[in-house]
Amino acid sequence: MADVKGLDGRFLVKRRAGVRLWLSALWLGLLALGALLAPWIAPHDPLTQDLFLGRLPPFWVAGAEPGYWLGTDSLGRDVLSRILHGARVALLVALVAGSITCLIGATLGLLAGFLRGWVDMVISRLIDIWMAFPPVLFAILLIAVLGPSLTSIIIAIVVIDWTRFARVVRAEAMAQGAMDYVASARVAGRGRLGTMVREILPNVLPTIVVLLTLEMGIAVIVEAILSFVNLSISTDDPTWGGMISEGRTSIHQAWWVLVFPLIVLFLTVLAFSQLGEGLKDRFDPVLR
Repeated sequence: MADVKGLDGRFLVKRRAGVRLWLSALWLGLLALGALLAPWIAPHDPLTQDLFLGRLPPFWVAGAEPGYWLGTDSLGRDVLSRILHGARVALLVALVAGSITCLIGATLGLLAGFLRGWVDMVISRLIDIWMAFPPVLFAILLIAVLGPSLTSIIIAIVVIDWTRFARVVRAEAMAQGAMDYVASARVAGRGRLGTMVREILPNVLPTIVVLLTLEMGIAVIVEAILSFVNLSISTDDPTWGGMISEGRTSIHQAWWVLVFPLIVLFLTVLAFSQLGEGLKDRFDPVLR
């Protein structure tokens, strides 16, 4: 009976993981498609201003204007169009910053966890020093030095978050390095580099993939925070954080300017998080 209950429990966990995985992937896929096709499917130019159309409500509220599905902001710019174009910025930062952070951090963690010795000592001390700096202040300092731009945001995220990958991958590589299959590869005459790339890396890869999805969600939040305080791209260009900042000042007159980008931001970060959790459950060797 205990075995049956255990199997039923694992089946339910896998089923919930599958639902989370597919729902998250569906949202992110639709968002990516909308961002990619934004120049063609956006109802209006996100930069076009018309004060006569300022603060129009969404289509289901009295006083709405046809063609402005989610209303307009105080300058008459279409909210839906700005959300779609803002998705391009958010997903670009998530993809580029997340990938570079993953590459740097995972490589250093893999080297430290497998090679051990002085390599591990140097990388571990570097991680400790790096984590001593407050991440938010570090990011603001980097943006202030480099100047507000997408490149500066990506550099700030990479410089701050590579330690997350390095620490986790180092621990996982150390655990995998103690396994029997690694000793067998060495007895068979495979070199250290070949063992690390062909034996350790494939077994650490699921962990790296999960960390990558979580890092993409963090990158979206960081970009939104920096654009909220006007440290991202130009204030005229649509970003979710910029829209939230603007909507905060007119919440009582035009709530939709704040609420809709906030909902999209929340769902996107949640989707990245749940995608990571779903992949983690899917790759869990116990559940497999």
